[in-house]
Amino acid sequence: MLLSYPRPHRPNPARRRVAAITAALLTVGLLAACSGDDGPERSVDAFLAGWRSGDLQAVGLVDPTGTKLPAAEVSREIKELAGELAGTPPKLTRRGDPKVTKDIATVTVQVQWTLPGQTSWAYDREVRLAQGDDDQWQVIWEPRVVHEQLTKGDRLGLRRDAGPRAGVLDAAGQPIVAPRPVIRVGVQPDGVADIKKLVKDLDAAFKAIRPALVPAVDLADLPERVAKAKPGDFVEVVTLREEAYRQIKPRIYDLPGTKFVSDKVDLAPTREFARALLGSVDPAQADDLAAHPDRYVVGDLVGHGGLQGRYDERLRGSPGLTVVVERPAEGGKLEPTGTELFRREPQAGQPLKTTLDVAAQNAADGALRPEARRSSLVAVRISDGAVLAVANGPGPAGENLAFNAQVPPGSTFKMVSALGLLDRGAVTLDGPVDCKKTVTVDGRSFKNSDNFELGSCRSAPTSPSPATPRSPPWRRSWVATGWPPPAVRWAWRASGTSAPTPSPARCPRAAASPSRPPPRSGRAPPWSVRWPWSVPPRPWPGAGSSSRGSWSTPRRPSRPRPANSSSRSPSRRCAP
Repeated sequence: MLLSYPRPHRPNPARRRVAAITAALLTVGLLAACSGDDGPERSVDAFLAGWRSGDLQAVGLVDPTGTKLPAAEVSREIKELAGELAGTPPKLTRRGDPKVTKDIATVTVQVQWTLPGQTSWAYDREVRLAQGDDDQWQVIWEPRVVHEQLTKGDRLGLRRDAGPRAGVLDAAGQPIVAPRPVIRVGVQPDGVADIKKLVKDLDAAFKAIRPALVPAVDLADLPERVAKAKPGDFVEVVTLREEAYRQIKPRIYDLPGTKFVSDKVDLAPTREFARALLGSVDPAQADDLAAHPDRYVVGDLVGHGGLQGRYDERLRGSPGLTVVVERPAEGGKLEPTGTELFRREPQAGQPLKTTLDVAAQNAADGALRPEARRSSLVAVRISDGAVLAVANGPGPAGENLAFNAQVPPGSTFKMVSALGLLDRGAVTLDGPVDCKKTVTVDGRSFKNSDNFELGSCRSAPTSPSPATPRSPPWRRSWVATGWPPPAVRWAWRASGTSAPTPSPARCPRAAASPSRPPPRSGRAPPWSVRWPWSVPPRPWPGAGSSSRGSWSTPRRPSRPRPANSSSRSPSRRCAP
């Protein structure tokens, strides 16, 4: 007979864990559904998205009394409150979970504005929500949501304070551009008797200023500007340096309607002082505003051309920014309330030091002042290559022929080739040099300008002579000997320039040529001390010396060549 005994029931741990996990998941899902679909987070997120986009149709909105508000009306008010910042809506971020007390929820939101110059202004605001009878959360709208100090009708205003512009310094570390006296010449409409005659007299006076104003003063629109101005207005015509004004003061001071205002403006020592190199600083133009709308505003000073333009960002620094509260006054004009919400102090620019020498620059400008042709002059200190002066003759304002003109070196390079050839003994100061129409070097033909031919001419006459119509062909002398020998490479260094490295393609023997030191261990020969420049028979403005601050006539070397130079001959070996 089979007997059965009841066994005690043992709970299964695995089944209990599965049941607990399932129950927990169901609970979390229900809570997420309540908080995500019906909780305040969804309403806040929709409000923040609508704030940035300008569309709040998906959000329920009420005022602090619980009255429903149209979404379009709240969108319009948010834009008006933003004022001058409306063009760049803020970045809005919900921070943390809502705090719910009965039917009111409070959410912290970070508001981050991006101001000009990538300046960030961030602060936290609290957004309140009310739960309606239908259990939906509605945002309680009030101007304080945008900023705690805003009320209905207020506007956010932006003020810019330009930082001090740094100066361009000379070699001594002193500002080249400094405050200098000027006279603003203007016209008062109610004092003008005959505008046409006034324009004619002013034009004649301005054209009499020396050196001439470049560009010339344009008076074409003066009659129209005077006609549109109020009777007592000051219609500015031109701003003159004090020295230029003194030249024409007797001619314009008593003209009917003219008015004069003394002022100080940051200027270089003279109007022509390294003008093309330095550039100018002027109020922002339409092109500047269009190219950099986030950098410049109307009234900003901007560098144009030269060093002022190239290093404008460094010199101008960064402007100060202030966010203020504005409120409409009588007539609807916005006026500041005196409340500042944010401030960033202006940052001064950084100065730019140059190697310009004021005395040398004045001498260079003076040397080219009487020159009627387009010309330029650069004074370089040979010992270290420092540029002491950069001057340009007549031509368009801002044209820097000294740096930008592209012409073959030609005769200007004779100072290098002549120095090297004389040191090698390949030529003498008074010996003849054959000047053919063409010469062939390594299969390539070189010709003289305009195909002229002089035959055998003296290499360097001791004094300029009308009988010597062209300068000696120094460069042809060393080209005919192949790549410049070490003496010419030394001459490159001695004259403050750099010798190019020969390429194997142009000089096949360059790679295999042994390295040889320059003659006399790089020391210049005694007679070269007085040979800083090579001077053609007909002196040109750039051949003189202005490095000492005064103009001096060029001089040719008078010392004979070294005694042992006769034993030397030109080398056809490639330079190392």
